[in-house]
Amino acid sequence: MSGETTMTLESSFRRHSLALEYPFTITRGTQTDAEIVTVRIEDGDGTVGVGGAGPSAHYGETAATVEAVLPELLSVVEEIGDPHQLGRIERRIRETVNRNPAARTAVSIALHDLVTKRLDVPLYRYWGLDPTDTLETSYTIGLDDTETMREKTETALERGYNTLKVKLGTDRDIEIVETIRSVAPDVRLYVDANEAWTPREAVSRIDQLAEYDLEFVEQPVPAEDPEGLRYVYERSALPIAADESCITLEDIPQIADRCDVANLKLMKCGGLREAKRMIHAARAHGLQVMCGCMTESNASIAATCHLAPLLDYVDLDGALLLAEDPYEGVPMPGGEIDLAGLERAGTGARR
Repeated sequence: MSGETTMTLESSFRRHSLALEYPFTITRGTQTDAEIVTVRIEDGDGTVGVGGAGPSAHYGETAATVEAVLPELLSVVEEIGDPHQLGRIERRIRETVNRNPAARTAVSIALHDLVTKRLDVPLYRYWGLDPTDTLETSYTIGLDDTETMREKTETALERGYNTLKVKLGTDRDIEIVETIRSVAPDVRLYVDANEAWTPREAVSRIDQLAEYDLEFVEQPVPAEDPEGLRYVYERSALPIAADESCITLEDIPQIADRCDVANLKLMKCGGLREAKRMIHAARAHGLQVMCGCMTESNASIAATCHLAPLLDYVDLDGALLLAEDPYEGVPMPGGEIDLAGLERAGTGARR
């Protein structure tokens, strides 16, 4: 017996333009909406798996490129015909489209949602994880004039968020952090320069920032300067997290002696199975692990939340930054990822 089960699978995808609550600015530019693509995979019994792509132009993807390759990826899924063959499907879709990780991620999430709904278990249970061993997501304060950043921080506190990430990369970085600390003295606080500093500038800036009780500094220098990252790591007064320098599994050994925290994102690495491999590889190299996101819908954020028991930090506020999300996800009261409060099978994403 082959042990294989084939069935008729039907798939489709849809593009959405979702407005952000506030314009979101980092050193590379300003975003006012999120262009996402959602995927549906339905089995013959009417069970539907949902996934989402939140592509980033910084990594060479847009909603249009996602739409362009999804027919090829979904044809592989329909041809194999067994959603439980997750490893086989992953290999085949990577052979079909080697790049386009956000598109592959949307398919990966939809399949995991479908499989766990068919088994009538939430995703964390399928993976054997403890739903009480979870984390609180950071809420990001994007770049703006200092007074507006202060006001956004006050709003975040009113909404119950106790972990904040602040975007930096300006000539007033110290002023920004000092202002935010003045109104939020007790929150856990990270900062993210998004590659904006030179190595020497980063070391000097971090020395000044160290007095503000920061958890870590994310991506202080350009990803194209790995020796610059090592220079900063060896001299930094604060822990260093690698984001743009950490894209796929192959990057983990390369950053292991250049940072303290590896920040993986599904939209960079190509899917849930690859994300789990990256987590284990980072652990083997003695790194702490964070999982971040792009500006995304719960069509993808919900699945990523199920990785929380494996992580040290989560930055999964992509859907929280939207003015309105057509999808519900995992409960996040005050940013706390409440997997135990998820009362349905699958990833938790639903319209």
